[in-house]
Amino acid sequence: MIIANFAIFPTSEGVSVSKYVKEAIHVIDGSGLKNETGGMSTVIEAPDLATLFKVIEKAHEAMVKMGARRIHIDLNVDHRLDTDATIDTKLKSIGKR
Repeated sequence: MIIANFAIFPTSEGVSVSKYVKEAIHVIDGSGLKNETGGMSTVIEAPDLATLFKVIEKAHEAMVKMGARRIHIDLNVDHRLDTDATIDTKLKSIGKR
């Protein structure tokens, strides 16, 4: 399982970009992948990189369709091959679940 911390937002559309972020979250939620959105980013579980990148690409395309002229993406990926890591197992390991 791949766990990714992901944020996407336009930097060309003024101070408030919540309508763009809401659309990206809609795309992520529609992907069927487990995810949790926080105040600054979304954590996503994906079975492989191709699936993860496809969701990121769709979120990007949604912002382009909305007219964004410059888009910033932050992505951190944790792909453990030695154990079955998930959002829940990571949070349990630090006492948050």
